[in-house]
Parts: sequence; structure tokens; C-alpha cells
Amino acid sequence: MEKAQQTTNAPAPPDCDVLVIGGGPAGSSVATLLAERGRRVVLLEKDKHPRFHIGESLLPYNLPLLDRLGVRAQIETSAQHKHGIEFVSPFHGKSVRYEFAKAWDKRFPYAFQVRRSAFDEILLRNASQKGAEVLEECRVTRVEFPENDHPLVTARQADGTEQQWRAAFIVDASGRDTVLASQMGSKARNPRNDSAAIYGHFTGARRLEGQAAGNITIVWFDLGWFWFIPLSDGTTSVGAVSPAANFKNRGTDLKSFFMGLIASSPEIADRLKHATLTSEVTATGNYSYSSSTMSGRNFILAGDACTFIDPVFSTGVYVAMQSGFWAADAVEACLTKPQRAAAILRRYDRTFQKALGSFTWFIYRIREPAMRNLFMSPRNIFRMEEAVLSLLAGGVFTGWQIKLRLYMFRAIYYATKLSHLRFRLTGQPLKAPSVATIPREVSP
Repeated sequence: MEKAQQTTNAPAPPDCDVLVIGGGPAGSSVATLLAERGRRVVLLEKDKHPRFHIGESLLPYNLPLLDRLGVRAQIETSAQHKHGIEFVSPFHGKSVRYEFAKAWDKRFPYAFQVRRSAFDEILLRNASQKGAEVLEECRVTRVEFPENDHPLVTARQADGTEQQWRAAFIVDASGRDTVLASQMGSKARNPRNDSAAIYGHFTGARRLEGQAAGNITIVWFDLGWFWFIPLSDGTTSVGAVSPAANFKNRGTDLKSFFMGLIASSPEIADRLKHATLTSEVTATGNYSYSSSTMSGRNFILAGDACTFIDPVFSTGVYVAMQSGFWAADAVEACLTKPQRAAAILRRYDRTFQKALGSFTWFIYRIREPAMRNLFMSPRNIFRMEEAVLSLLAGGVFTGWQIKLRLYMFRAIYYATKLSHLRFRLTGQPLKAPSVATIPREVSP
């Protein structure tokens, strides 16, 4: 009788092993990897691909991930090669270029600039081809975690009908929708980086010449920084990131506000003086956020569904994809050894947080005069510049030699910041040079 009772109370078999919410870079990566391992994977995507998405700049360390997924050749045919980064500072009156080929790790000398509509669709179709069941225009409306049963996911399809799935494991890769973090109330603004973004696409923008034509350019201005991302079809993505309060107090419509910001930057204004705006101007608030919960019983968060930080170093797609790879390993381990699930998920959390911490130390300080001074006056003393370049290429887990140099860089940063203390104590501002003319190329 006891055995029969246990059988009666056992949960029914799940409809799938893994249900993935979201078909962006994180969701498509984890779905592909798990389907290749023979898992029954269902991926629910709210939109119909191709669809527009911002965040077109990849990092060199994205390339081995694309190789592992088997899509690099397909993406490279339509991508703009990106060999480095240019920083332009009106506070210093010059520009400085960094080349990935000069990083400590020489294996990844370039990256891609991509149209996210095409890039994301390639990743999503690849997941389907590798065996995942992909359902588009299917928006998840509720996720339930019964105490003695498998998680239950409810989604609404394009025609309004609802469908439910029981899954052994849930991967939330819903991006900025943050399905589980919002449902759990674990999502919060990043108190150290309360920023917002405004952006549009232009044709006819002036680019750098030669191999540098595909480089991303970061231009500082009084209220924040601009991105300038050249795409292979002649379009250039231009956006500004600034404290959210500046957007709330703009006092005008989005397009006028954006064009006013462009006019306030001599470098961006000059590059766009013969350009035509070809898209709507879009603003995104609550730009930087994180979830206090990254995983739990039968669920895990990946990519932007968990956290998003300032995109100044183009970390968005890389962090999303890499977290998808880590999530796939964690989910597979949890399904294989459920008795060790708690420890496996704790390890995933630590790995994700460690990777973010490597980037965020720099990102939180990128608007500081001391950090700008270091980036605008590069010196490869003790190979510190090579170490920083490897980090900016996406090398978040590196050997002790690089880590040592990054700690040395931090020490120099704090020393530089202390040297500015007297200006704060006396109330004297750090004077910026004229921005009337900015040298077009100042190599480190």
C-alpha cells in the first residue's frame, strides 16, 4: 500500500526537459547546447524573428562561442569586422585607438559588428536545426513552481490562445523583460550606475579609414558618453548613455533631445554632419539593473534576464552568450545529478558574478576623470595595457599573470584619483583643453 501511495503522489512526467524563455543570444545558445546533448528543449520567443534589437557590437571572445555553436561562417558573411576600440575625449582634446591584436592573448585579434535582427535570427534558427522546439510569437505570462511537481509555464500565442508546459527545468533568458526576476520581485536598479540610453541609426556617417573603419568609437561628453558603431550595410548605430535624470528633465521630444545631445558633441556632430537619420529615435530607461536571485530549485537566469550593466565596453551580447554556455552546463549537471543541484547552481552564481565583477570595476569608474586620464594616456608598462585589452576583449577568466597586471592597473588608478584630490579640496575644476580640433589618430 505504501508503494502504491508513493506512485500515486509522484509528479507526472514533464512535457520537456528544459523550457527556455526567450530566443535572444542567451536563450538560443543554451537551447542549442542542451538539444545537442539530447535533451528535450522547448524555446518560447515572444516576437517573430527577424526583429530589431539594439546592442550590435560583439567582443573577440564571442568568436569561439560562435564556433562552438557552428554559426560563425554564416554570421561573418554579413558582419562588419571590428579590430579595436577608439576613445575620443574632449577633455583631453584627442582620440586614442586600441587594437585587439595587441592584447595579451593574441588569438582573438578582431570581433564583429552585427545587425542584431540577422544575428539573433541565425542563432534562433540554429537552435531549431539542432533539435530544440522553437515557438515564436509565444509570450510567457506566468511561471509556477508547485512544491511537489514540475514547474508549470503558461504562455499566450499570437492568436490569443494559451498553452501550458510542465518542464523539469526552466531557463529564463527573456532579456530586459526579466520574466522571473519581475515575478519574484528580485529585480532592482543598479544603484552604482543609474543610467538610460537614447539611440538611432544613420546612413552617410563619416567613419575611420582603412582597417579601423569597423572600430567602435566611444566619445565622452559632459553628461555621459556616445557609442558610434559602423555596420556592414553602411548604417551606423549611434547612441548616448547618460544618468537617467537627464532624460526625465529633457523638456522636449525624444528626437529633438537626441539631436541636441549630438550637437553638444563636436566629434559626433562632425561625423554625422552629412548623415541622415533612418530610424525612429528610441530611449531605454532603467538601463542598468540586476536580480538578487540568479537561480533556484528547477530554474536559472541567464543573460539580461539576470543583469545588465552599462554597455560602454560592448559586454552585453558576450555576457549573454557566455552565461548561456554556463547555464547549459549547469542545467545538464542538475538533470544528471539532481541531488547535487544546489551546489551546482551556487557554482553557476559565483561564476556569473565573478565575470561581471571583472567588467564592472572598470564600468563603474569609466566616467571618472582618473579613469579617463589612464585610457587617454596608455602606457604598456609591465604589459598592463595588454592585460586590460585582453579583459576588454572578453577574457574574464585569465591566468595569474594578467590578473596581477589588472591589480597593478587598479593601484595606478587609485593613485591617479588621489592626485586629483587637491582640485576637489580647493574647488578648482580640472580644466579641459579646447575641443575645436581633435586629432584623428593618436596611437598608444
